[in-house]
Amino acid sequence: MRIMAFDYGTKRIGIAVTDPLQIIATALTTIHPNQVIQYIKDYLQKEAVETFVVGMPKQLDGTASQSAMHVKGFIRTLKKTFPTIEAVEVDERFTSKMASATIAQSGLKRSKRQEKGLVDTISAVIILQSYMEGKQV
Repeated sequence: MRIMAFDYGTKRIGIAVTDPLQIIATALTTIHPNQVIQYIKDYLQKEAVETFVVGMPKQLDGTASQSAMHVKGFIRTLKKTFPTIEAVEVDERFTSKMASATIAQSGLKRSKRQEKGLVDTISAVIILQSYMEGKQV
């Protein structure tokens, strides 16, 4: 079964997923928040997912950021809509900066690097990798 991760934003949600053996995290897509639940339902028709991992935005001191309430609402919706799939939070501090650095070093053309959704999907991959590394300890 796969693990699916989300970098939640009020304009876009980056989504990443593992392979069935949960070894590799791969960027899946970026989607508008209004479409995410239907997207997940469609995805679950084809693939089995055991865990949702959601990046929780925090301040440098570890307290919840202003956007945390939106993320908590998204997690509640996930739990209500998909009660058999565990939903966990992962600290997402610095993921956007890490994603931007990764994109800058990727060798992609400037026009591709400036796509806003790319940062969100790469952030979701970083969130998922962070969760997977924490599970192995």
